[in-house]
Amino acid sequence: MGRFFSKRLSGLLPYVPGEQPQDMQYIKLNTNESPFPPSPKVMEAVSAESGKLNLYSDPECKVLNNAIAKALGVESDMVISGNGSDEILAFCYMAFCDDDTGVCYPDISYGFYPVFKDVFFLDGKAIPLTDDFRVDPDDYIASGRTAFIANPNAPTGISLCLDDVERIVKCNPDNIVVIDEAYVDFGGDTAVPLTYKYDNLIVVRTFSKSRNLAGGRIGFAVAQKSLIDELNKIKFSFNPYNEDRLAIVAGAAAMEDDEYFKKCTGEIIRVREMTAAELKNIGFDVLPSKTNFLFAKKEGFSGEKLYTELKKRGILVRHFKTERIKDFVRITIGTEEQMNVLLREVKEIIK
Repeated sequence: MGRFFSKRLSGLLPYVPGEQPQDMQYIKLNTNESPFPPSPKVMEAVSAESGKLNLYSDPECKVLNNAIAKALGVESDMVISGNGSDEILAFCYMAFCDDDTGVCYPDISYGFYPVFKDVFFLDGKAIPLTDDFRVDPDDYIASGRTAFIANPNAPTGISLCLDDVERIVKCNPDNIVVIDEAYVDFGGDTAVPLTYKYDNLIVVRTFSKSRNLAGGRIGFAVAQKSLIDELNKIKFSFNPYNEDRLAIVAGAAAMEDDEYFKKCTGEIIRVREMTAAELKNIGFDVLPSKTNFLFAKKEGFSGEKLYTELKKRGILVRHFKTERIKDFVRITIGTEEQMNVLLREVKEIIK
């Protein structure tokens, strides 16, 4: 560590993004991106706005927030948008997590939760998933901490039902519960309607998956106005122009093009179920997924070996070295053609 680096952060273990290799052309099934381009309406909106990049963007992101609110059936003052859902999550850590409160989250989940815990010097509690890799709502009842729960969870893909989410929120009236719904559009139950009922619930979403805009870096949160006002206080103290002009119009256009959204998500769900069935037919254990990826393992076959062999064949999947999940690989759902190539190569590798 360099001599100028903060001693407080000397032990920080940063988040490790999925590979973005430049050495060759891969079938990229490792970072849960959409295999489909943005909506044509997004491209039109970005083209029309590009000549205005000499001007600052709207710090209140009104065009984007209004489009999100309309699509989700909430009031516009219940929405805050940000530079990816990661920034929104960081705002939540800054706004609602004190030293004497701490945070809790599943032990196998989104890797940024423990990283933010360390960045903001908070006490963190990683709560183990059940033996079948599920979040047990009972583990979060009256936690006394700010809770961050990805639903559906990643990398497992398993989703809590809305009744279980509500029970967690209801039983933590004195603490914020953040439900991270990055993948909810692929079959999960959204908690957005519950935001009218509970003043301690924040629902965080992203445009990176179901809206085909991973490169646009757009995220948002929905909550009661009082919570959004507090998140905006953090935003305007940290990065008031956090969404650029192109992101604002791109996000709004993506939200408004519901027909294209349903077409893309429907196709991903169809191909996901086809791929899961084929993997099971050749002896894989596949966790039930409500996301745009599958979490799978072949008994007696190393997850790291499968990842390595697929990479040699020009296919990238995600492998985690954590002991409990080291034999799994996480497979993003691509096009049907891409998944057929994956299945063909997997069959060759496991022979």
